[in-house]
Amino acid sequence: MNAKTSCNVAVVGATGAVGETMLKVLAERKFPIGKLHVLASERSAGEKIQFEGKTLVIEDLATFDPAGVDIALFSAGGSVSKEYAPKFAAAGAVVIDNSSAFRYDDDIPLVISEVNPEQVANRPRGIIANPNCSTMQMLVALAPIHRKVGIERINVATYQSVSGTGRRALEELGRQTAGLLNFQETKAEVYPVQIAFNVIPHGGDFTDNGYTTEEMKLVWETRKILGDDSIGVNPTVVRVPVFYAHSEAVHIETREKLSAADARKLLETAPGLEVVDEAVGGGYPTPVTHASGTDPVYVGRIRDDISHPRGLSMWVVADNIRKGAALNAVQVAELVWAEQRAQNAA
Repeated sequence: MNAKTSCNVAVVGATGAVGETMLKVLAERKFPIGKLHVLASERSAGEKIQFEGKTLVIEDLATFDPAGVDIALFSAGGSVSKEYAPKFAAAGAVVIDNSSAFRYDDDIPLVISEVNPEQVANRPRGIIANPNCSTMQMLVALAPIHRKVGIERINVATYQSVSGTGRRALEELGRQTAGLLNFQETKAEVYPVQIAFNVIPHGGDFTDNGYTTEEMKLVWETRKILGDDSIGVNPTVVRVPVFYAHSEAVHIETREKLSAADARKLLETAPGLEVVDEAVGGGYPTPVTHASGTDPVYVGRIRDDISHPRGLSMWVVADNIRKGAALNAVQVAELVWAEQRAQNAA
């Protein structure tokens, strides 16, 4: 394949949960890959992974030459992104970064493919940021409403799965659950307290205003992505004993009245969204029955807020690893590649 029909791709952090899912999504969506580089730390270099029936060798990020890479998908943590993303961009690659390293920089676009895809073109530093997974699923559901009637205020409680913390958290939940079911004592190592059969109202580090960094991400990122600093956001982050997929109880106050029935019709045609909203047992999305391992953001329990004349309440669920990180990164890569193809054809 020549350079006009294929794209040289690097996946940085290829051995992590998000990196593995990025590779899976690239294959499933048949992204037009020419040369694929799978990169990780020196510790993982030399390991072998399978991709579309081929054996690939993990390369050491520290010694890798990014020349010739068209698009680099980063999911290796903020410190790695800060060090290496500018190097890839300087070598000519478009970097799509899944960490929080660049999200709040004014000259770095923060993009959700279904919400603000036009921002992909606005990348003076050659870097595009992926939002936090909780922000992403919430705004896929709320952006159509904001554009229709405006949103004045968002109250949101997130119920976040342990996969958002990483592989060690998944193992801790499994280990604690097995131990408790066998009447053994548990030990908390990843979280400050036991996660199995528990809920923890804490994500990230506490800040001076009493909120945590995970909560403040929802504030900052919502305003940046929707382009509206006047939106009030009041978040509470809760970690729950679920392996995959985040859930959110979202309560909004709109600037103009929008009924639950009209909101439901609007969301039924919104991109990336699937409405599961019946007032019967099981007529709503959950992490296990709908979201885990799937692409859409699901919304249900759509109802008028009986405490506010312009209020709406809803329940939003999505796979935080797949849609909240890997899928959106690949969707953004597809937008970048389409833009580059169009420029080459002009």
